[in-house]
Amino acid sequence: MPGAHAAGGAVQGAHAAVGAVQGILGQEGRDETALWRRPAGLALVAAIAGTAGWGFHRVFPGTELLVAVVPAATAPAVVAALVRRRPLWLALTLDLVLWLAGTVPLYKGLQPTVFADAANSWPALLTTLLPAQPEPHLLVLVHTLVWAAATIGAETMARTRTRIAAAVPALLVFGAALLLGVDGEGSNLPVAGALFVLIAALAILREDRPPVWLLAGMPAAAALAALALVVGPLLPIAARPYNPRDDADLPPPVRVDSVSPLDRVSAWLQIPDRELFTVKADKPLNWRLAVLDRYDGVRWTTGARFQPTGGRVPEGDWTGKVDVVRQKVTFVGLPGTWLPAAERPEQVSGVRGLVVDPESGALLAAERPAKGTGYEVTSRVPKPTKDELLAAAPVHDPGLTAFPAGPQQRLFRKLAQEATKGATTPITQAYRLQKYLRTNASYDVTAPPGHSLKGLEFFLQTTHRGTSEQFATAFALMARTLGLPSRVVVGFRPGEASGGMYHVKSGHVLAWAEIKFDKLGWRPFYPTPGRSGAKDDHDVVSSAIEESEELEGEFTRGGSDRPKTSQPQATGNGEEPGSGPAMWVVASVAGGALLAAYACVVVALPWWRRRRRRRAQGPEQRVLGAWRQTCDDLGLKGEDALTAAEVVARQSAEISPHILALAEISNFVRYAPDAVTEDAATEAWQRSDAIRGAVRARTPLTTRLLNRLLLR
Repeated sequence: MPGAHAAGGAVQGAHAAVGAVQGILGQEGRDETALWRRPAGLALVAAIAGTAGWGFHRVFPGTELLVAVVPAATAPAVVAALVRRRPLWLALTLDLVLWLAGTVPLYKGLQPTVFADAANSWPALLTTLLPAQPEPHLLVLVHTLVWAAATIGAETMARTRTRIAAAVPALLVFGAALLLGVDGEGSNLPVAGALFVLIAALAILREDRPPVWLLAGMPAAAALAALALVVGPLLPIAARPYNPRDDADLPPPVRVDSVSPLDRVSAWLQIPDRELFTVKADKPLNWRLAVLDRYDGVRWTTGARFQPTGGRVPEGDWTGKVDVVRQKVTFVGLPGTWLPAAERPEQVSGVRGLVVDPESGALLAAERPAKGTGYEVTSRVPKPTKDELLAAAPVHDPGLTAFPAGPQQRLFRKLAQEATKGATTPITQAYRLQKYLRTNASYDVTAPPGHSLKGLEFFLQTTHRGTSEQFATAFALMARTLGLPSRVVVGFRPGEASGGMYHVKSGHVLAWAEIKFDKLGWRPFYPTPGRSGAKDDHDVVSSAIEESEELEGEFTRGGSDRPKTSQPQATGNGEEPGSGPAMWVVASVAGGALLAAYACVVVALPWWRRRRRRRAQGPEQRVLGAWRQTCDDLGLKGEDALTAAEVVARQSAEISPHILALAEISNFVRYAPDAVTEDAATEAWQRSDAIRGAVRARTPLTTRLLNRLLLR
């Protein structure tokens, strides 16, 4: 019996040993299975993060995007594989170091501003026209987002048992790419399909299914993604995608050059043979340089809000027939950073740091291009029909019809009305105004430069000679008095053709005016006559003049421009037709009515003017109204542009402190109107009231009554 017990114990021990061996072998099998799943999962996480980063291809088309995406997607997966059994803080520290190292290929070196660039790149991209230039300070945003998504995903994959949670950060990055790429070219549907397939593979992998599941599941997921790619574009999506750029604050207008191109016109004409640039194009056109739409009474400046772009220029208002013209511009001696091109450019290549004004299409380089450098431009030149031109109506834009305060406005309006007498449509008014200047003044390169109101008044009334600087600016201001929104453009004539190239010299400089019409956009007008008369022009100008004369003839033949008037017919006995009261009765009643009306005006006008100024819209307008009211109260009506020192010098000591304080507020408004508060407006009117009281106290009653009767 003891032997039997011993034999039984031996058998049980053998079974236990076999079970232990089988357990060890099973564990080793599971470890071997887990061994290939970990790197496969990390590789999938890296691929998902990289694919999400490629969603920015609508923002940054080109291979430069790969430099930002690939290191950021792969490095965190390698770190997670190496230190998965180490503390998390060690892994994150290594990831941060590698993120910084990954910026070296972007910046071509270690850049200390990389942290600031990463923080500021988002708002910078919101004010950038797509495609964005692949600048390091912008690409660092993609690098950072992909790095963060890959880091979180890889550590989640290595340290947890979740299935697809590691892909969520990458999906957020893809969402950011969709937002920032709304205006970009191309489609992100293939990227979305690739993400779907990769996430499906990750889910199958994390289910601990046999490898055969991957072989069966991947084609199924790919088939679903392909079906989505085909059906997606066919779905009727009515809603316009949200574009965060619609809510972004555009950069304020800035002064571009220390010397405006318009101020260079006269100087360029004095040395007409200096070559500035060459253009290789299919046809001769005017090459516009700068667009100036703001006038302060002394000089024209630009109100453009330039935005960075990788080459695309937004479309203008015109959507009709166009001529597509390609140009290759090479710099020779053109100063400044403005870039010449035919209107309207739609695509520019070869310019680093290119910025564009979406409103005017004006182009600007970050730095002055060096001699011999060039770029290529594709322009869409509008070709409206006669009917479209004849039906043109000006847009309503107070900023483009603003005229600086001054006595010259009355002169400009008078001359404009005389020039356009009988014209009943806006386009005909513009044509007749153009013809008036071309036939009533002469082109003279020796005329004094400048385009201030005083200088233009001298040009229109005395010399009647000038360059395109004076003709274009006079036309634009006269058009504004008629309610036609206008601006001035500085550019060049086509140049001298030679060997398929147009050589543009300083003597080809030309300023012209443009008027904005609804749907047509900006239309050019050329009020400058040729050197030997109105017909001595180059190709573009002469054809535009012929077109304007032909269109004006269309109006005249149609009779739409001839106002119908009726003249009273005399009767046979020499008396006027009809009957009525005696002339002395009519004269007496009319005289009494005029006196009563004048008395009402004398009483009501000063009160109404003061009330209107005090209740003007916006605190900045109320401050300026207080200053104008003070000038009126001091007997300086029409001289509200005087400085505080000039006004104080004419007044007594009790008024001077109030004038100085009021002038300080008024000057602040002129330079920073958006920062004016209601308190400043209230103080301005308190100062104005104090000055008014002091003036009334020192002025005799008879003098005040006389001033009131004379509307002083």
